[in-house]
Amino acid sequence: MFIAFSLAMSAQINTDRVLAIGRNALYFEDYVLSIQYFNQVIKAKPWIAEPYFYRAVAKINLDDYKGAEEDCTLCLERNPFLVQAYYARGIARQSQEKYVEAIADYDKGLEFKPDDRQMLVNKAVANIQRKDYNDAEKTFDVLMRAHPKYSMNYLTRGAMYSEKGDTVKALADYNKAIEMDPYYAPSYGNRAILLYQTNDLDGALADLNEAIRLNTRESGYYINRGLVRYQKNDLRGAMDDYDQVISMDKNNLIARFNRGLLRYQVGDNNRAIEDFDVVIQQEPDNYMAYYNRALLRFETGDYRGAVRDFDVVLGQYPNFTPGYYSRSEAKRKMNDQVGADRDYWTAIEMENNSKKGNASGQTGNAMASNNTTGQGNDATSPDSKEENTREKSDKNISKFNRLVVYDKDEERRNKYQSDVRGRVQDRNVRVDLEPQFVLTYYEKIDPVKKIVYYDKMIEEYNARMVLSRKLRITNEEAALTEDQIAVHFASINDYSAKIETQPNNADAWFGRAVDYMLVQDFTEAIKDFNKVVELDPTYTMAYFNRAVVRYKQLVYNMSQVSSTDDLSMSMNSMNFKMGQAPAPKTSSDVASAEVKDKKRAYEHEMITRDYDMVIRLNPGFVYAYFNRGNLRCVQRDFRAAIQDYDEAVKRDPDFAEAYFNRGLARLSLGDANQGIADLSKAGELGIINAYSIIKRMTSN
Repeated sequence: MFIAFSLAMSAQINTDRVLAIGRNALYFEDYVLSIQYFNQVIKAKPWIAEPYFYRAVAKINLDDYKGAEEDCTLCLERNPFLVQAYYARGIARQSQEKYVEAIADYDKGLEFKPDDRQMLVNKAVANIQRKDYNDAEKTFDVLMRAHPKYSMNYLTRGAMYSEKGDTVKALADYNKAIEMDPYYAPSYGNRAILLYQTNDLDGALADLNEAIRLNTRESGYYINRGLVRYQKNDLRGAMDDYDQVISMDKNNLIARFNRGLLRYQVGDNNRAIEDFDVVIQQEPDNYMAYYNRALLRFETGDYRGAVRDFDVVLGQYPNFTPGYYSRSEAKRKMNDQVGADRDYWTAIEMENNSKKGNASGQTGNAMASNNTTGQGNDATSPDSKEENTREKSDKNISKFNRLVVYDKDEERRNKYQSDVRGRVQDRNVRVDLEPQFVLTYYEKIDPVKKIVYYDKMIEEYNARMVLSRKLRITNEEAALTEDQIAVHFASINDYSAKIETQPNNADAWFGRAVDYMLVQDFTEAIKDFNKVVELDPTYTMAYFNRAVVRYKQLVYNMSQVSSTDDLSMSMNSMNFKMGQAPAPKTSSDVASAEVKDKKRAYEHEMITRDYDMVIRLNPGFVYAYFNRGNLRCVQRDFRAAIQDYDEAVKRDPDFAEAYFNRGLARLSLGDANQGIADLSKAGELGIINAYSIIKRMTSN
């Protein structure tokens, strides 16, 4: 249905080419699109193993674990020696809580690659999740012998010891993880939780401060620090932390609920009501929020609103004694003496029944408080932290005035998710350049970096209404939805028909090239961009996008290993590498490497020439300087890259990405002062990651 004329259907398709395009899409995280391509290969040649594997990878990244498991099984039925299919199926099964089956897959994969770090980590985590701590420890022993310098081993094992309740061993592992990698924020975050649980509030606070220093955008650290500050009676500090979370995510309900409670405690009643309004709007069944809002409405004189909220709570919790006392007081303020007396005597009767041992439901815990402030005592554990908090899923209405914390199960899942999904290898370790800009139709929405990119040439081009959609310049490309995929394949066919009748229409060739680029068919896109500049040598945007696509193709090709039986996918979320360990290099390997180096140098030269042409045609187009600077950084020609970024910021003094990348280039040359100054400017202009790098550079 979706594949255009250039990819003939059924058995006639060039399956190698379609598979390669699908892998392009997968590499660039366009998962829905990649599945469409793999479907075509499977339809044409259902006996080939690889497309099932790659489709499974895409499904894992779309959280379709059942479908991924089925695809991995189909892959292994066709080729039982694809090691990463066992790994991928293990991930899919582990994500479905099929821990025994997942471990069996990791064991099978480890038969081929006994020291594979990620499979060992995942196997250990699966054993932890099924609470088989002995087998988990044995797996960690193997892992640490094979990879003694990998700090995540200690962080993950520390989480296991913490779950077991062995705080001494957990603390030792967290300390070791931090000693090995003092710039990884989750190590401090995990240790802070452990210290909090052992009542070392000062230590927990210090660790959370450090975690936030290293990662300013992780809301969980602020929520936990708010809790620690609350336990230390620093209400203003706790409120500041919840303010910070809400500034990053206005619908964070834990922060909203907790801030509402704190505002209530300090008498900021109207703004507390606003917080509970948001919670109730997002969670209409949050009866704790209704009860707190009812108490606040009573305090502010909105008795009718208070009664409405009490009605909602008592409809759900008919045995909640304080609710009747509170509603009785509100009705009395409204001069509803009959209703007030009825609620009052209902509460008295429930208390008497409770004393006789006949009450049921919530009465045992709830009856202790009969004042309208809602700040009465609960029948709780003597541990102060337990008295002051409740898990998010805890629906015991008697705990209405406790701060909310993450559920232990949710916290446990989050603690291990990054290990299971294989995303920990590069996080907080690799520092990436801000990516190249491209002319496209879609972009990701960044809630922090709210920057609108503008260029006069693009605006004038869009004003001509040459294309059916508006072009925009962005370096945050968005993956296509299924509907968009269909639209662009249809658009390719429409442009093809137009080109048949108007073969010299450069705009039609350009429009089809953009469509090919969006569906990740780089080869056809480059052919069409070539045709555009052949027809019109002044078509600036064709040179620009041709350089972008050539660079994408180059990056993808560089990510692939030389072995023909290696199915490496170096992606943001997984790093799939198959096959046996590489053999020693031979003279033919060296010759092959030289050929590849020459080819890479040729591709770099072709890309550079395109950017040179763009700059010649439009010297004010700052994005050409930026992209050429990125290319030169990849070539490690940092001085030339800095010159390009200089030209970009000269033309646009608010070009945040140019400051950021120039800062990294200067740091690479050892110019720490100017590098940090550039990163500071980038952070000021909206690139938050800059602050994390500055902190690393200045902490030594």
